[in-house]
Amino acid sequence: MHILLTNDDGIFAPGIKALWQSLSAIAQVTVVAPDGERSATSQAITVHHPIRVDPHHIDNSSVTAWRIGGTPTDCVKLAIEALLAEPPDVVVSGINHGPNLGTDVLYSGTVSAAIEGALHGIPAVAVSLDTWQPFDFTPAADFTRKLILTMMQNTLPPNTLLNVNVPALPPNRLGGVAVTKLGVRQYKNTFERRTDPRGRLYYWMGGDLVDNTNDPDSDIVAVKEGKISVTPIHFDLTNYAIMDLLRKWGL
Repeated sequence: MHILLTNDDGIFAPGIKALWQSLSAIAQVTVVAPDGERSATSQAITVHHPIRVDPHHIDNSSVTAWRIGGTPTDCVKLAIEALLAEPPDVVVSGINHGPNLGTDVLYSGTVSAAIEGALHGIPAVAVSLDTWQPFDFTPAADFTRKLILTMMQNTLPPNTLLNVNVPALPPNRLGGVAVTKLGVRQYKNTFERRTDPRGRLYYWMGGDLVDNTNDPDSDIVAVKEGKISVTPIHFDLTNYAIMDLLRKWGL
């Protein structure tokens, strides 16, 4: 089995290191990851300037790796269409330092990299750890390894990826695994008005999470309860339920 590994925190992030150490026990691993942090880049691709590609040496490892001067989606596109002799069997993105829950997946570079894998017809997994504080990524990496082995023994439907969020808890305190749906995450955004040293106006965006009520079977509730959330995601955004309504408008 050949696994393509990427992320949006950059190739030097501890989360991706934990993954390549864990996944190397079950597969050939190739790392193609951004040369720095590319969080919240969604499905962005680089089209207006060159994408730099540099070999990356991983100490005491047989893992082949490249540093990419582009987005997570660039990494997957480049790997599949230019860098690899053959498509990988699985695309794994992560482990993100911070959750990717609910509607936040629309902004996530981590999830978007996995979406790109699924767009190429390759089974894909996005993995995130539910904390921004320093924490051991090993339990999340070990769960990812087990999930991939299970996934490869079964059949993941086309155009589908698995979005995994792991609570930041010791293994003996995790409350099992829940198959979930996406919840809703909303923010109270703030835009701080500033002026740079040359007198030019700019804004710095921030925001606080609004505490919403979510359904018990959502990923947000599962992680709050200490469970590992596994959410199947597909990218057909069509709202089929209102197609007939639009036809009644005379369209």
